[in-house]
Amino acid sequence: MNRLGLLAAALMASIIPALAHHSVAAEFDSSKPIKITGKVTKVEWMNPHGWVYIDVKSDKGDMEHWQFEFGAPNELVRRGWKRTDLKEGLDITIQGLMAKKGNFTGNVRSITLPDGKQIFSGTAPGAGDGN
Repeated sequence: MNRLGLLAAALMASIIPALAHHSVAAEFDSSKPIKITGKVTKVEWMNPHGWVYIDVKSDKGDMEHWQFEFGAPNELVRRGWKRTDLKEGLDITIQGLMAKKGNFTGNVRSITLPDGKQIFSGTAPGAGDGN
C-alpha cells in the first residue's frame, strides 16, 4: 500500500471511534429518570461506552431484557470501579435516564450493589452533560 493509502486508512481508523461517541442528551431523556432492579446477564467493558444487561421482572410478571450504557473503562476505574464489581447473576439497582426511544434502554448514573455499595458511571453525572 502506498503512503497515501496508509494515511487514508489511519485517518478512517481515527474517525470511527469519534463517530461512535455521542452526547448523553442526544439519546437519553433527562426528564425521564429511572430506578430499576434486576439480575445482571452480561457486562461489556469497552470504549467509548460500556454496557450492562439486566433481566427485570415487570409488574405483570413478564421478563424484560434491559440494557444500560455506562462510562468508558478508564472513566470507571477513575471513579473507583473494578472490572469485577459487576458479575453475571448479581442483583443490582440502577438509577439513570431512559432512552428517548424508550426501548428498555437507559444510561447509568449509579448502580447499587447487593451489599449497598454504590458505584457511579462516567456518562451521566449531570443529566445533560456533553459526554
